[in-house]
Amino acid sequence: MKKYFHLIFTVMLFAASARAEEGWRDLFNGRDLSGWKANVYPDSWTVTNGILRAHATKESSHLFFVGDKTEGFEIFKDFELEVETRSEPNANSGIFIHTDLSAGGRALHLSKGYEIQLNSTQKEKRKTGSLYAVVDLAKSPVDESQWFRVRVVVRGQKITIFVNDQQVVDYTEPPNVQRPKERAGRKLNPAGGAIALQAHDPNSTFYFRKVRIRPLL
Repeated sequence: MKKYFHLIFTVMLFAASARAEEGWRDLFNGRDLSGWKANVYPDSWTVTNGILRAHATKESSHLFFVGDKTEGFEIFKDFELEVETRSEPNANSGIFIHTDLSAGGRALHLSKGYEIQLNSTQKEKRKTGSLYAVVDLAKSPVDESQWFRVRVVVRGQKITIFVNDQQVVDYTEPPNVQRPKERAGRKLNPAGGAIALQAHDPNSTFYFRKVRIRPLL
């Protein structure tokens, strides 16, 4: 009888695990940059031994997921995004959601959407896991030299961020939100937007080994 119940329990666990994996789509294939396109300075992005390396060769470069589109990028509205990443010391990067190709300033930073901060350098006040300039963390939840996981959930006007399964941000965008002039585009797009990774500057190196997403209905 014990063996019977153990078998049933094992089957139930397997089924639950399979359901948890349903609907996920790998955006990074671990081989090359297929499905991705840099807005500028494409040599800032390389793939070696299954790892995507972000290291800006000049000003910042952003790598957009375009899928099989020849123009533009894929649009994601409500979703769960999971990224596994790590960095070299004193590095800066970010994950952008609901963004587009609009960029401004000398550093060509993206103007639209939200950034999930990847930066735990001593001088940086907005640490890894911050919803940049909206919900900022004063202390980093991880050692960035080791692989860690960032999970971003967007549903309606709500953005939730987890770092290694620790919830660090729970933010709901207010109706008709107004931002400071320099961050006027820091909003969710009702139609959805692009997902992009950031190569911030020539002194920063980040690595990515998994980028996957699943839509939320």
